[in-house]
Amino acid sequence: MGIEPDATHRPVVMSGQQRGPDRFDHFGSIGIEEEFYLVNDRGEPARGIGDLLDREPPPGILSDRIDHELFEFTVETQTPVIEELDAVEPTIRQMRRALIEYAATHGYQILCAGLHPTARWWELPHTDKPRYRSQLGRIQYPQHRNITSGLHIHIGVDDADMAVWIANRLRWYVAPILAISANSPFWCGADTGLASARASIFEGLPNTGMPGAFDSFAAFDRFERRMVDSGQIRDRGELWFDVRPHTAYGTVELRAPDVQTEPERSVAIVEYVHALVEDLRDAFTRREVQPMLRREELAANKWQALRYGADAMLLTGADGETVSVRDLLRADARRLGLRRLQELVAAPTGTELQRETGDAEGVDALRHRLMLETAG
Repeated sequence: MGIEPDATHRPVVMSGQQRGPDRFDHFGSIGIEEEFYLVNDRGEPARGIGDLLDREPPPGILSDRIDHELFEFTVETQTPVIEELDAVEPTIRQMRRALIEYAATHGYQILCAGLHPTARWWELPHTDKPRYRSQLGRIQYPQHRNITSGLHIHIGVDDADMAVWIANRLRWYVAPILAISANSPFWCGADTGLASARASIFEGLPNTGMPGAFDSFAAFDRFERRMVDSGQIRDRGELWFDVRPHTAYGTVELRAPDVQTEPERSVAIVEYVHALVEDLRDAFTRREVQPMLRREELAANKWQALRYGADAMLLTGADGETVSVRDLLRADARRLGLRRLQELVAAPTGTELQRETGDAEGVDALRHRLMLETAG
């Protein structure tokens, strides 16, 4: 790839962001990050993008809320802080409309899926930014092929120890949320046989996947500091676990889902995560004892989810008993009063729809279906 391994191994702490327990000062706020692909009118990866966002930054709601990801043709949008659940759907739709309009002014369109179904990563240029060039040099092959697109959800928590307690228990929900969000069966033009090939590819990177549990915020903070100070990572943003307390934003962040082609699916998942964090906050306040599965069992559940999607069977805490993803989510939808989650469970996953389109109509139709102008 022409990128030399990084020889310095010096830790670099992210500048401009305070971190620590004082950041956890507001409960229930929402932040959403979605990753997308810039494509041509055939849905193929766009070429010649370069540093478009730096040269011609977008106006309006996207101003300072969009950036290139590892590859030139991938971008990530970040919503403003959302204080009310009712504002989630209009904000997501407004962000996507603005992105579509901005891309169109430069001759591009937007494709949205956990993986671009036909892109060949080895043919596409990476973003020319120091942070990503450092990662490419240090991580090598796993990062060179990291052409993934996810949905990241931040929920504000007003106590640092509570945030760690919630993150520990939110690990159980990584598998069912990944399963219902699965939207990436194809990679480099081939059907991988997985429901979320994105999740499998991303776990090739260091510091990803299912984290262990932490006893307190102090324990998590020590871990973050040790990883930076030892040079294992260059900044704390390189802890890419499926769920984590975010010590700069004062949130619990869930990073497990594939990005969703249809915005209403994103809304349903965000509402579910918000409700889970509220429910766990109440359990923490009541000092409720909630047994946790071993990390290895949680990782096994995640494997079932990325392999089988919504058809997965997950280990529970009861002597090897299992529960189906759909039964688990239906029960939570009733318990938490989530109409959109009920609708999501009843509908085919993105992966199921992708396979249906690809098998019946071919890859051109599949790419077209995943483009936001046609997908809504």
